[in-house]
Amino acid sequence: MSNGHPRKRRSSRLPGFYKRSLAERAAIIQQWAGLENEDQGVLLGLTGLSPTQADHMIENVIGVYALPLGVATNFLINGDDYLIPMVVEEPSIVAGVSYAAKLARSGGGFITTADDPIMIGQIQVLDVDNVYAAAGRVWDARADLLAEANTVDRVLVDLGGGARDLELRPMPATPAGPMLVIHLLFDVRDAMGANAINTTCEYLTPVIEQLTGGRVNLRILSNLADHRKATASCVIPADVLGSGDMTGAEVARGIVEAAAFAIADPYRAATHNKGVMNGMDAVALATGNDWRALEAGAHAYAARGGRYASLTEWWLDNQGNLRGSIELPVAVGIVGGATHVHPTAQVALKILGVQTASELAQVMAAVGLAQNLAAIRALATEGIQRGHMSLHAKQIALAAGASDHEVTVVVQRMIEDEDISAEHARELLAELRREA
Repeated sequence: MSNGHPRKRRSSRLPGFYKRSLAERAAIIQQWAGLENEDQGVLLGLTGLSPTQADHMIENVIGVYALPLGVATNFLINGDDYLIPMVVEEPSIVAGVSYAAKLARSGGGFITTADDPIMIGQIQVLDVDNVYAAAGRVWDARADLLAEANTVDRVLVDLGGGARDLELRPMPATPAGPMLVIHLLFDVRDAMGANAINTTCEYLTPVIEQLTGGRVNLRILSNLADHRKATASCVIPADVLGSGDMTGAEVARGIVEAAAFAIADPYRAATHNKGVMNGMDAVALATGNDWRALEAGAHAYAARGGRYASLTEWWLDNQGNLRGSIELPVAVGIVGGATHVHPTAQVALKILGVQTASELAQVMAAVGLAQNLAAIRALATEGIQRGHMSLHAKQIALAAGASDHEVTVVVQRMIEDEDISAEHARELLAELRREA
């Protein structure tokens, strides 16, 4: 994946990055990504999305809501280094995915692919006497319909996008009677594509009604973008997986067993896949993409076989190495929507350095696989709570009323006492203030 950054001359492996101060981390990222001073101001909250800008984005605006923006390190994807901006409020996610990326890096990093950015526009046709005959008439007019669709957005067509094909789905028996569903397959290039798809489907409505003799009701994109999938895979040498008293081979086996649980049981699969989306949603938020559409597509795809199952696979190869893979729809863009309007999203895209929506989709697939690895590795070793609660301790200390200079001391004492709770944080804070 080529882009504007000189990736070969820099590494996303930043040892001790988490130990740096906020200002030092921001300065490192500014240099790493070649950010301007105004970009730095956005990252540090000195500028960014203003209430006036927010007022133009949605309705009934009363203010602006901020979330932490972190960066995941260690990512090596198709031989290129990436730092991954992530917007998330939950502790342990950024730390976990960075560690998982370090493990994958030891085996050569992530290998990723992405389909062409083909989205599906659905046109629902009702009041048709014979859905099969109507489908035949639409298919006979396929070439003309595609040509007509390509007159709607000439800019997108000139960029190499546009209508690619039709799919016809006759449904003779539905709760609303016989129904013909027409899928317009549309290449949206570097956009997420909702607006282009919806506008084109609406434009085709009169022609479709004339061809079918029916009545068009809904005409809208589908978030099950299964023509726009991304994949990621990695191999991790077992000897880097050792943890505490567990050997690398034991940890690898535990991860494979955890993955099998998610394949076999939809109750586990829901939480397993939530771990995948912890990472992917955070990147979507950082880059101004629609994380709700991403979630809808991922979970629908996980149930494509008629039963909800895991989005990832983990297994041991003949050498005992741990291997993992993921495949899911990733409908994201780098132009249009909030990616174009939100100042922080623009800076996040600069840090990523992606040049196409397909490249962003591949990065997000790698993040999803890494986040999944981080979660099931923790579950298969010390358990999810030990590391999570240690990182959560800062939030508990702040909620107890600790000031900036008191937080570190309260957190350290909670960890030493092995009691990370709101009540203990208040007790320690009171004790600290008595000492002062």
